[in-house]
This record gives sequence, C-alpha cells and structure tokens, in this order.
Amino acid sequence: MRVAIVHDWLTGIRGGEKVLEQILQLYPEADIFTLICDKDKMTPGILKHKIHTSFLQSIPGIFKTYRNFLPLFPAAIERFSMKGYDLIISSSHCVAKGIKPGRGAKHVCYCHTPMRYAWDQFSNYFSPERNGSLKYSLISAIMPYLKRWDVLTSSRVSGFMANSNAVKDRIKNYYGRDSAVVHPPVDTNFYTPGGAKEDFYLMVSALTEYKKVDYAAGLFNRMPDKRLVIIGGGPLLKKIRAMAGPNITLPGYKSAGEIREHYQKAKAFIFPGEEDFGITMAESLACATPVLAFHRGGSRDIVTAGVTGEFYDGTDDDFIKNLEKIGNKRYDDKKMRQDAMCFSEEKFRGNFKVFMEDGGF
Repeated sequence: MRVAIVHDWLTGIRGGEKVLEQILQLYPEADIFTLICDKDKMTPGILKHKIHTSFLQSIPGIFKTYRNFLPLFPAAIERFSMKGYDLIISSSHCVAKGIKPGRGAKHVCYCHTPMRYAWDQFSNYFSPERNGSLKYSLISAIMPYLKRWDVLTSSRVSGFMANSNAVKDRIKNYYGRDSAVVHPPVDTNFYTPGGAKEDFYLMVSALTEYKKVDYAAGLFNRMPDKRLVIIGGGPLLKKIRAMAGPNITLPGYKSAGEIREHYQKAKAFIFPGEEDFGITMAESLACATPVLAFHRGGSRDIVTAGVTGEFYDGTDDDFIKNLEKIGNKRYDDKKMRQDAMCFSEEKFRGNFKVFMEDGGF
C-alpha cells in the first residue's frame, strides 16, 4: 500500500509537526507532500522521507512571506498528483485536507482545526491596523471564496479525526461531518516532574495576538508582587517588553531542556487564550505544574478544575481571583502526571491506529 501524507507547510517544529512525526512512525515508507519546506528547520525523522513541495517553494523569501500567498494555497495543494497512492493522510489546519485523492484512494484527515484563517481566527490574523487597509480589503474580499472552497473540499475526506472536542464541534458546524477525537501527542518521557517549586508563574508561547500574552502581562502589571516569566518570541515581543513591569521577565526563546526546567519549577502555568488544543498545558501537567486556563477551546480537554488547575471566564476579575486560588492551593502531583499521560506519544499512536482499523482505512 502506497501512502502519502499531506501537511500544510514545513517551516519549523511546532505542535502540528510533532503530530506529523508520530504519523510518520506509523507509516515509515510514506511520502510527504507540503506547500513549502525549509529543510534547515526539519528533524531527521521528517527529512528521511521523500518530500514533494508545490510551486510556492521557488518564490524568493517564501519562508518569511508565505502567509501573503494564502489566496494561492488552494490551487497549490490541488496541483499535487496523488496518482498511485492508496491511502492519503492529511494533517491540516489550512488547505492540506483539500488534496485531490486518486481514483479509489482513501483520504483520512487529522484536523487541527478547519481553515483557521477563514473561520474563527480571522480577526486575530487580519485587521486594517495590522495589514493596512488595502491588503485587509483584498483579504476580506477573497475570504468568502476560501470558506466555500474549504467546505466543498471536505467532501474529499473519507474520515475525520479532530485534535480536541472543540475542533470536533467546528468540523460538525462548518462541514456537517462527524469526527473522532484523537488528542495530539505530548513527549511525557521528556516532560517529567523534578525540582522544587519557586515563586513565579510561567507562560510558554508564541507572542502573537490570539495567544493573549499581552493581556496576561497587563494583568500582572496590576499585581507587582507576582512574578511572571514569558518564554517565546514573535511579533509582540517588543510591545510586551515595553509594557512589562519589573515583575515580568521575557528571556526570549529557550531550549527544550530550559523550558522543561521552568515547567518543573513554576508555581502555575498561565494559558489565557483560546487554542485548538494547547499542548503546552499538557506539557505543564506532565511536569506536575497546575494550569490556569481560559475556559474555551482545547483547555477543557486537558484541565480539570480544582484538580489539575483552574479556569477563568475571560474577565479580568475572574483571572485575578483564580490566580490567587491556584497560587494558594496544593495540587496532587500524581494526578496531574496521570492526566498528562492520557496525551502520551504512545497513546496518540494507539488511538490513531484504532481509528484507522475501525474505519477500514
């Protein structure tokens, strides 16, 4: 059986690429199809596969500017030939699930979310202030087409897996399709408890608008007795550094080992935004550190209120109230670790295989 795995783009190793690596373990002979691939940023486990890229790969500077070519993504993904492949697995949060299967082929989509830019996250990626009025007008004009294309191409999928119950609901809402929840993998062999707790709170995040890192920093400015460490980089780094009080530290990017050490030592992990799943929350629990999260999106699959962390309702007062609660309460290390093990890499591969076997794929 010839297998093709379709991934939106390969420009770094984030949650989606960690899912891809686990799928590749299940299908070691599979070929990869992706819009663009920066091989300098890829792991050996990905590079050992044959990688096919689209015409976008030849555009100068594409790895930094690829999102500007969003209107071309549907055409680029549809130009790939799937002739001769019996099974197609798409790992999709944008256009990968729009691949055209060959005659008689099965197509399984692991959906991180329906096209993020067209649906629930449009305003977080596009605005007149961020993009300029001309570019924003152009993007707004093509978005109805992208939505129609996204819905129509869902019929090319034989079966859907969703990475959380929130995404399962979106698949039903936007595509009218049922799906099975298969949570993303967490490296629970690497993220483990260790070390004594220290008096600081932690965020590990890309510094972009929808992550709401600036929102959390603003609230911690109102609580100068509470320390916040924000690990990560992105377009909001300069803004957050400018607004941050002396109780907020932004060390930039850190190695995986340094991030693990921060998880282990933090009093609690802060997750103020809405995410499809939110793998950093599960990594924190694997290190026996409780989580304060916004009660929407994937956090509801990960955190159990009063047991492994707390939720807040989106308001400033409720955030501050629950931060006080999580800071003054002792949570069960074994329970946090036990819950995190539900998202282990082994569990992911097992659940993925069950879906494939049950669906006859």
